Amino acid sequence: MKITGIRTYRVPPRWLFLKIETDGGYHGWGEAVLEGHAAGAEATTRELADLLIGRDPRRINDIWQMLYRNGCYRGGPLLMTAISGIDTALWDLLGKIHATPIHALLGGGQRDRVRTYTWIGGDSPTDLIQHALHALEQGFDAVKFNATGAVPMIGGVAAIDETVARVGAVRDAVGTRLDLALDFHGRVHTPTTTQLLRELEPFRPMWVEDPVPASNPGAVIEAARSTSIPIAVGERVHTRAEFLTLLESRAIRILNPDPAHIGGISETLRLAGTAESYDVAVAPHCPLGPIALAACLQIDAVAYNAVIQEQSLGIHYNTGSDLLDYVLDSPFEYTDGTLTIPTGPGLGVELNEAALAQASSTPHDWRAPIWRHPDNSIAEW
Repeated sequence: MKITGIRTYRVPPRWLFLKIETDGGYHGWGEAVLEGHAAGAEATTRELADLLIGRDPRRINDIWQMLYRNGCYRGGPLLMTAISGIDTALWDLLGKIHATPIHALLGGGQRDRVRTYTWIGGDSPTDLIQHALHALEQGFDAVKFNATGAVPMIGGVAAIDETVARVGAVRDAVGTRLDLALDFHGRVHTPTTTQLLRELEPFRPMWVEDPVPASNPGAVIEAARSTSIPIAVGERVHTRAEFLTLLESRAIRILNPDPAHIGGISETLRLAGTAESYDVAVAPHCPLGPIALAACLQIDAVAYNAVIQEQSLGIHYNTGSDLLDYVLDSPFEYTDGTLTIPTGPGLGVELNEAALAQASSTPHDWRAPIWRHPDNSIAEW
């Protein structure tokens, strides 16, 4: 069997899907979008696609290593995102060839469902109590929200007080019925982070995510050592080597790698196995589309230390389209704050290609918002 072609579909709200086709009539779906850089991710995916034509799609490991190691340069968000989409599509294709879910090819699942959480608020935290109570009504027992707006590098006493008051109000409203995951989104810098973390400890967050910009692993480790709150990091880390620095610190409690950015199902499972040996939990990052979520669920099925799954149904980023808009016969079953592991062939999800073709005729160009401090300097988003 040989790969004959790769198609890409850049569609609203901010997604990029790819389809690998073969001369045997089988196909596989992947998701290769880097949020805010979809055009760049699409160009990189098409560049790598030239290396795939004529190759046996069942040789997933060989193809992964060829894409990763060939050409001198490796790692980084664009290359790893493109590899991620291709890797996921190859696993989907292999599952369809054998008429079995991916997790069965990986030795079989060790869980039938995985705990999940829903996002509340938006880029800047608003209406959190109302949204938290709604999440309870929907059956969730965990939520995540952006805990801060733009925070100055130093001297942000007002921002600290606002964040503490905000989180405290949500905790008071929901009691212990909801676990609260707080996302700093790399908006807070080292001079302020440790103080803010210390003041949030009484509210017992499930974790604080990206307490400082992840590009500075030393600062992440310093923040983690300053608090009793578990620190989660990983959505903006793109190789296992970078994660190893964090694991070796013995300070990080939760990794949240994004299978759409770190190298697909293959690399995420390798990382999860490494993290397990450090007794570190994995909570895959996924504010993306249905193929990325389906890939995460296959990982959750087999990774012992997978503890909870992000998902994007109704997330504030999904303006104009939502998680299920391009899906045929959705496999995503939400029950009492959990997601069922799909059992269909491959990823267990199929996309409506006609709808994708129509939507991609006017491809999106989603960009992250540009934030500024009062002095007009750029703020972290």
